[in-house]
Amino acid sequence: MNTLTALPKNPPHLVQRLIIIALASLFIFYHVTMLSDFVRWHDQTSDALYNCVQAALRVGIIVSLTLVVLGKRFALWTMWFSIGSLIVTHYWAHFGMVEADFTIGRHPLSYLKGLIMPSIITMAFLYRRR
Repeated sequence: MNTLTALPKNPPHLVQRLIIIALASLFIFYHVTMLSDFVRWHDQTSDALYNCVQAALRVGIIVSLTLVVLGKRFALWTMWFSIGSLIVTHYWAHFGMVEADFTIGRHPLSYLKGLIMPSIITMAFLYRRR
């Protein structure tokens, strides 16, 4: 048996897994921090419904990213749904009647930068070998 036959046919792609773990961990840390601010009632808007919807979506993002790190394929769909819904709530605050400090001086397209990290996570997840 030589070295070439002893190697596995589909080696695991460590780089893709590290990208997923690193970005998902950063994203999870950010949303946990935002939830802790919600619990401590910091940086809140005047609309309680808006705050509750955002908190629920952040919990969905945390759970789905945890499942993505664990390799569950269906979690990509829930991650995109949760993040997309969170971006929609940002537009709700920007164009709606919700008074939120984070909308002051922001361009409406700036909320779309929240799609960059999930796109990289999705690419790394889908293009890894099993």
